[in-house]
Amino acid sequence: MEGLEVAEVLLSNVDLGDRIDAEFFEKEDLRVEHILKQKNAPELRSFGTFVASAFYPAATHLYEIGDTPFIRCVDCVNYPIITTEQDKTFEKIPLTFAQEQSGVNTIHKGDIVITKVGTPSFPSIVYEHDMVALSRTVLGLKEIKNINKFYLLVFLRSKYGFSQLQRHRELTIQYQLTLERTKRTLVFEPSKTFQSVIELSVHKFIEGLNKSKQLYAQAESLLLQEIGLQNFIPSQETVNIKSYKESFGTSGRLDAEYYQVKYEAIIKKIKYQKHNLLVNVVEITKSIEPGSAYYSEENGLPFYRVSDYNKFGLSKPEKKLSNSFINENKDLVEQLKPKKDSILFSKDGSIGTAYLLRDDLDGITSGAILHLKVKNIKEILPEYLTLVLNSKLVQMQAERDAGGSIILHWRVSEIENVIVPIIPYDKQEQIAKMVEESFLLKQKSEQLLDIAKQAVEIAIEQNEQTAITFIENNQ
Repeated sequence: MEGLEVAEVLLSNVDLGDRIDAEFFEKEDLRVEHILKQKNAPELRSFGTFVASAFYPAATHLYEIGDTPFIRCVDCVNYPIITTEQDKTFEKIPLTFAQEQSGVNTIHKGDIVITKVGTPSFPSIVYEHDMVALSRTVLGLKEIKNINKFYLLVFLRSKYGFSQLQRHRELTIQYQLTLERTKRTLVFEPSKTFQSVIELSVHKFIEGLNKSKQLYAQAESLLLQEIGLQNFIPSQETVNIKSYKESFGTSGRLDAEYYQVKYEAIIKKIKYQKHNLLVNVVEITKSIEPGSAYYSEENGLPFYRVSDYNKFGLSKPEKKLSNSFINENKDLVEQLKPKKDSILFSKDGSIGTAYLLRDDLDGITSGAILHLKVKNIKEILPEYLTLVLNSKLVQMQAERDAGGSIILHWRVSEIENVIVPIIPYDKQEQIAKMVEESFLLKQKSEQLLDIAKQAVEIAIEQNEQTAITFIENNQ
């Protein structure tokens, strides 16, 4: 019986027409429910109107011409604040499609979206968009009333909100939340003053993120200035005449898109100064793709996919590799764990996304992510190279090489031949310093959100004044 958890529940407290599985009555979940009921916490349904998208025709063929963000689970899990910064990764559908299909629901600025399929239970607030459409993987809470929406967001992401949403997940083929179960979530309702304090913390979190992004943009601007591309506007010329020797004879490509004038212009500009091929400045290591049969939702080693990081940082991965896979491949797994100062670089899907590891990574990456290690840091700094890889200097090379594919794929042989500008070392150091300051700002801002969540938990377990003091002492 050692290690076995047992909870006793009166039959009179069990709805036999509802959940009667043991997982629903774990001790910690019962404790959370008991505490919130003691505080007369109302249900989430009392604070707004719930909406979700139901059946609608396939819309993937419309993404290329879409203008309205089509919010999916992946757009929320690691993004408590939905902003225009994500416009590059959103799938989009035409507004007319959303308006014509009764199965597609929309929400607006200030509304809350909660993931319900795949990786359920993660709430986010629509912060900058006037309107977004909901895919079937999320649900929305709109017309929020009688509660501060930013406080509500933090509560739902705190232990007391998130654990309830996790408890109410239903396991069919995969975990999912239903509208009815989400509505039952109990919400601790503190004073308006305390709610305003939490809102202020959220705004400080957002302000810190914006400052981090601004500093990163300044570093990008300095790079372009050094290369003479700060005012570069890609050519819109659609005609470029090439001989066989200048085209297929050199590149092996016959698609017209590859030879657009804008690509030639930026390559020429980079080659005008000191430069090198990527394969000459980094060691490139490939990872593996073990297959979904080895994925685990609960236990195992973190498995990072392209959707689990961007140029600003890593997020908690949705998937793990099972312990059975780890045990069967111990040596390989240790070999594949990326080390400090490695650059993660995506070659499939959202191609060309680079992120520099500040510490060894206790996990492995999918086969869609390459590991780049700078050969000579006295010639080129990893922080500088990472920024170059994320800049339009390399993004346009990725666009040229991978263009024409239904699913973007950048071949390793093409990545090896990426042309990298090498500016004076003192300028690289200046850029590297700005990038690291940007990274630290982001870290500190994210801590503010964690502090706000902890403060909500303290207010529930102790009192509001103790929670406010906790915020003041830690910001």
